Amino acid sequence: MRVLMSYALAATAAMGYAALGCVALAQETTDKGTIDPKTVETLFQKPGYSPYAGKTFPSRPLFGDTHLHTSQSFDAIAFGNFLGPEEAYRFARGEEVISATGQRARLSRPLDFLVVADHAENMGTMGEIKAGNSVLMQDPQLKSWNQMLVAGGEQAMNVYYEMIASISGQRDPLPQALRSDEITRSVWHKNIQAAEDNYNPGTFTALIGYEWSSNTGGNNLHRVVIFRDGAQKVEQILPFSSFESDNPEDLWKALQNFEAKTGGSVLAIPHNGNLSNGLMYPLVNPVGGQPITSDYARTRASLEPLMEATQTKGDGETHPALSPNDEFANFERWDKGNLDLSAAKTPEMLRFEYARSALKNGLKLEKDLGVNPYKYGMIGSTDAHNSLAAVEENNFFGKFPHHEPSPDRATHPLAKFDDKVAFGWETVSSGYAAVWAKENTREAIFDAMERKEVYATTGPRMLVRFFGGWDFVDADAKTRDPAVAGYAKGVPMGGDLPPAPAGKSPTFLVAALKDPIGANLDRYQIVKGWMDAAGELHEKVYDVAWSGDRKPGANGKLPPVGNTVDVANATWTNTIGAPELAAFWTDPDFDPAERAFYYARVIEVPTPRWTAYDAKYFGVTMPPEVPMSIQERAYTSPIWYSPK
Repeated sequence: MRVLMSYALAATAAMGYAALGCVALAQETTDKGTIDPKTVETLFQKPGYSPYAGKTFPSRPLFGDTHLHTSQSFDAIAFGNFLGPEEAYRFARGEEVISATGQRARLSRPLDFLVVADHAENMGTMGEIKAGNSVLMQDPQLKSWNQMLVAGGEQAMNVYYEMIASISGQRDPLPQALRSDEITRSVWHKNIQAAEDNYNPGTFTALIGYEWSSNTGGNNLHRVVIFRDGAQKVEQILPFSSFESDNPEDLWKALQNFEAKTGGSVLAIPHNGNLSNGLMYPLVNPVGGQPITSDYARTRASLEPLMEATQTKGDGETHPALSPNDEFANFERWDKGNLDLSAAKTPEMLRFEYARSALKNGLKLEKDLGVNPYKYGMIGSTDAHNSLAAVEENNFFGKFPHHEPSPDRATHPLAKFDDKVAFGWETVSSGYAAVWAKENTREAIFDAMERKEVYATTGPRMLVRFFGGWDFVDADAKTRDPAVAGYAKGVPMGGDLPPAPAGKSPTFLVAALKDPIGANLDRYQIVKGWMDAAGELHEKVYDVAWSGDRKPGANGKLPPVGNTVDVANATWTNTIGAPELAAFWTDPDFDPAERAFYYARVIEVPTPRWTAYDAKYFGVTMPPEVPMSIQERAYTSPIWYSPK
């Protein structure tokens, strides 16, 4: 009788609440005259039919680029890029554009968001120099640069090298005339207006930003600055330049001043650290050489929630010298000392340049200072300087215009300082930022970045889930929506595990789905870093889920997935690997007294590298040292554990 009554009530509700004629229920209606959902739940004593009703967590990642340069950046225009922010947004939205070298270019699929991050230093002034701005032409050096820029080619590139030499202190300082607030304000407002014009909430988000480019001594300490707000607040300030200060702490003060002045919100993302000469993630403050203080750590942690873990100038996750037991550590390395290529890379530098070692050093600093300055989430981005966020291996338009598709771009120098050369083939077709935001808006994307619910990819748009908790079970990984259990029983990537219950080890729920037009997946790994009782730092990589029927060998290592890459024809088959991977995993080595972090690394099966596509398309032979295949990957933000 009770079951029949429930069905009858359901049918009556479906016909309209007024027909119910029940005074008691009438008191439960909302102001709009519909049945209160809580009343329905009470009536039926079970959840509603739709499993998605009432769920507010993000259901899909948004993919974008937080680090793209246009012709408003001095180095971009010196290398021949005349495409501005408007073309950059059009391209990111999926439209076809003509590149700086006259080639048709289009993405396979639109991006969801973009940050045009032109350099604060000399923003727009290079264009004014080339145009022959009468005020700037009064300076003899700028007059000479005007002639070189108009000539184009190698002469225009030499303007960039002369500027870098001045910025890094190797020659006379830049002319004072370049520091024009009037020019900067004009270009800054144009960039802001371009972002406003291209912001379409729900469809495409243009976040306002710029790059602060400290480069003293050639050491790259760059940060990309991103605002949550629109023009009304951001136009109240000018981008903070390293000409004002090359000290990151002064940048942070400027960002705090923006928030105090406008009530807005802003964050900074450190550039990948592999060109910082060991200064990006130090244990000692690089300015003054004093130990890092708790104030420094607290400020850095509050304003810098993310790190750039992969981009065109090299992958920044880890290095084989730092992770000798990790067979995937030797990936797309850029072993240059610093941005002007003048410094030799030393093993000691590496500890303070790569993401994994920075995360480990953060554990040590947290114990000493009470706060972790390197509690970073991880993203990827391009750092392209041609206005084109194009990093698919078969659609790679390079870093600079002179590195756009051509028969010799792989063997042509990308950059050259004296006898130091970085060749085109050394650049990486990477990467993108994946953000688990609840909607495609500035606010939602920024908030997801702040809570670090993000991950880096080297280009493919695979879907990656990563949750940590104390109560996951194998059945949670076998559902078609592991996020339901993930959010209900644990924390997502970027979160902190709650205190450890007595006798329990942390459990993790992992899932990954291949890029719909990309390669199958080889494996899903969890990378753990921890600090023992003696203060020593450790790391270990665990294979958690993988394709096929492979089994770990006696050394604990999983055999390679295989390789179907046909280099000569720049193709591969998806006959190996798996379209999706999901698993439940418990840390077998957990010690509740040890600080630790865990992040996921998802690796695809081998596919052709962009150099293989170039060789096929242009009919050229690459030198033997040029890699021709790649195993693309994704890195999630960590989940942290701290003892009580």
